[in-house]
Amino acid sequence: MEELLAYLLQFGQLDQQQRDLIQARVKARHIPKGAYFSEAGKIARHIGYVTEGIFRVCYYTKQGDSITRYFVYENRFVVDINSFREETPSAEYIEAVTDCRILVFSKQDFTELAALIPGWQDLFVKITSYVLENKLRVTSNMLAQDAQTRYLNFIDHYPGLVNRVPLAMLASYLGITPSSLSRIRKNIL
Repeated sequence: MEELLAYLLQFGQLDQQQRDLIQARVKARHIPKGAYFSEAGKIARHIGYVTEGIFRVCYYTKQGDSITRYFVYENRFVVDINSFREETPSAEYIEAVTDCRILVFSKQDFTELAALIPGWQDLFVKITSYVLENKLRVTSNMLAQDAQTRYLNFIDHYPGLVNRVPLAMLASYLGITPSSLSRIRKNIL
């Protein structure tokens, strides 16, 4: 719980009463490896803060292949933000890559906190902007880079994550085949 409060405090002020309100509404959950936190075609009704583990945001092609868009790991929020805010069906899946522990707010609790804590919405606007800027910085050059450079940049931007994510999911994220990724890894070592 302390890590969630510390993260929130990076983006705004919270007095002790507000912290207590947050603690009263957040619930700890375990999401087993392979399970979905959110599914395409369903409305996202929860927002989670990852305390342990890795999720991937993905979709499936008509041929049934999964395409990994990005990973969410410790000390970050996990949610299909558009589905959660607009209450529209999600177009993506959020799948647990590993066993995960998260702190979860329901949509109702989140809305109540917005009514009770001045600046709650602004806090999440700042968080969303921060996450989006980071995501754009990491992915903006990927299209112009060769596969090895994309892999090396992934290692630089997400240290430690490369050994925790299955090869096929990482290859999907990088836009290459698992066999190409294996060759790149072999050449680098």
